[in-house]
Amino acid sequence: MLKFIVRRIIGIVPVLWILATLTFFFVRIAPGGPFDQDRQIPPAILKNIQAKYHLDKPLWEQYLIYMTDLLQGDLGPSFRYASLTVNEIIAETLPVSAKLGGLAMLYALLLGCLSGMLAASKPNSLRDYVPMAFSLLGVCMPSFVIGPLLVLVFAIYLGWFNTSGWNDLPMDMVLPALTLGTMYAAYFSRLVRVGFIDIMNQDFIRTARAKGLRTLDIFLRHASKGGVLPATSFCGLAMVGMVSGSVVVEMIFDIPGLGRFFVQSALNRDYTLIIGTALFYVTALLLMNLLVDIAYVFLNPRVRYD
Repeated sequence: MLKFIVRRIIGIVPVLWILATLTFFFVRIAPGGPFDQDRQIPPAILKNIQAKYHLDKPLWEQYLIYMTDLLQGDLGPSFRYASLTVNEIIAETLPVSAKLGGLAMLYALLLGCLSGMLAASKPNSLRDYVPMAFSLLGVCMPSFVIGPLLVLVFAIYLGWFNTSGWNDLPMDMVLPALTLGTMYAAYFSRLVRVGFIDIMNQDFIRTARAKGLRTLDIFLRHASKGGVLPATSFCGLAMVGMVSGSVVVEMIFDIPGLGRFFVQSALNRDYTLIIGTALFYVTALLLMNLLVDIAYVFLNPRVRYD
């Protein structure tokens, strides 16, 4: 297991290098630049700005300078936010997105697993059709529809929540977490249902039933590990999506998260911020997938990594 983990971590390095290289050149090939504005900048000032950010040098030399700084853990200064570096922007916005994503993940897992187990306890019945109908609705409804509906009902009509901004209070996190987690809860529900239905048809489950065990005991003690395996493979993507936060959710609820800065960096042609946030997202995705692979070993004894 240790060798497998070390190999996977080492394998992340070339992936990040390829990503950084491709992103570095692609953002510079794209039309426009970080200092293209409606108002023309005087040539002398523009020349000084370009010299400060090494944009006056040949492209290959800019690449070598950036990669040298990147090897030292420096993602460079932001071209748009002159007083901040990319490292500082990620450090400030990541806790907000992580908190929002963690709450959304907890909600998605609880609702998804419970509804999926309920549906699998009696397939092709009303107990199955009702939660699966709601899960299908959750899959089909995007966050930019769910969010305004929740705001309309619970904030405007009922007045239970405040949506005027992110004040790091528990009541401010409820609606954004529900908006972000509903789609993932729907996916988890359907995956857990499939997993439990497959496990409940196994011979060892029939043996447990023959011994007179209750359905709840069979679900919790015998079928739980195998039943959640299909959903486990989805956890990596779900966690990355929630930790990074949904850009739409952050825009709807005025949340200063990392996803919002990622979109703004693309609109502003902020080269270093685009590369830095892309590297962070891909690193998080690779590490989450590694954690999922490790979890498979504990959930499925037949899986071994040599």
